[in-house]
Amino acid sequence: MSASLRVPTAPPPLDSPGEATTLLEAYRPGTDRFLATPRHTLLGSGTAALVAHDARPLALRVREVLDDARRGGDPAPVVVGSVPFAPGGVAALAVPETVRWASALRADPLIATHDPRAAQDDTWQIREVPAAKEYSAAVAAAVERMRAGEFDKVVLARTLELTSARDLDLPGMLSRLARRDPDGYTFAVPSGPGRTLVGASPELLVARRGGRLVANPLAGSAQRSGDLAEDVRRAAALLDSPKDLHEHAVVVDAIREALAPFCSRLEVPDRPTLVRTAAMWHLSTTLTGELRDPSSSTALDLASALHPTPAVCGTPTDVARQVIADSEPFDRGAYTGMVGWQNANGDGDWVVTIRCAEAEGRTLRLFAGAGVVAESSPDAETAETGAKFRTFLSAVGAAL
Repeated sequence: MSASLRVPTAPPPLDSPGEATTLLEAYRPGTDRFLATPRHTLLGSGTAALVAHDARPLALRVREVLDDARRGGDPAPVVVGSVPFAPGGVAALAVPETVRWASALRADPLIATHDPRAAQDDTWQIREVPAAKEYSAAVAAAVERMRAGEFDKVVLARTLELTSARDLDLPGMLSRLARRDPDGYTFAVPSGPGRTLVGASPELLVARRGGRLVANPLAGSAQRSGDLAEDVRRAAALLDSPKDLHEHAVVVDAIREALAPFCSRLEVPDRPTLVRTAAMWHLSTTLTGELRDPSSSTALDLASALHPTPAVCGTPTDVARQVIADSEPFDRGAYTGMVGWQNANGDGDWVVTIRCAEAEGRTLRLFAGAGVVAESSPDAETAETGAKFRTFLSAVGAAL
């Protein structure tokens, strides 16, 4: 890459009120890829090139596709899409034919206006996989093994399969998710033939801007309350919870260790702060660093070095993966993978794929997980997954 060639991270954001919500409302399933972050809003349409699946490192394949697109005449190509949880899984990444940018949804005053499209008035058929009772038993079994010293942490998930009597309104779901949590990361991207991944994640895995990086792991959670005093009490209790602080520290330490080789400087706060979504409180730490060699460390190189973090898998990673495989009666697919974008300079954002669902036909599969450590309560972890499901259930007009 020529040192004199500067490809912008994105065109300058448009400042007119409504530009970001215009992109949100313009989204169409199947052909479009939508991603909103706290910095900007992106809508890619069509497919100019797909990232091939082979044995080479994913970051290398993405870099080659972007370089080819630039040589083909695209002055600022961008790859957008998702990467699955499983190592070696098939990523759904593409260079769109056209990309439109706007400022962040949270900066658009129209995002606070009422969405005229109400949630589907459906009687959803809902199936729990596994059932809550079975999930609780799996958590109890993992806790027993951790107390015996076999491993330190595992993240166990469960799913809800929602089936509708009519076609799914994915643009409406996306719009309601974005309006519910405009400060987060809202996305809708193709995840495979006939499938769409849609969600609103609160967690940035890593972002790169030139020679700087930011990572923002979340681990340790508490359900929000509609009562203000109780909500404040839960937030304060989370900040003082030995179990949650330990769980969070495990994740932060793993991310520090993974990023340190890339950095000439890496700053890690001593204690976490709080991040809130409409449904949950989370312990949060923001790590910032300066890269030793930006030319060889793209955003996806950094994300690949981090994935999967203990926040979505556990520790030690290999043991946690096996516990997940033995305990979860479903394939995670894109859930707890990463979703994001990257340009030809290597800048981009990669987000942890949580608070999401995969749509196929008239069926939605929702995912939610909880970090399990030796001090975990099976009932509390089961309740936590139920609270996390509510982010998406509210967007489709369903309830447990």
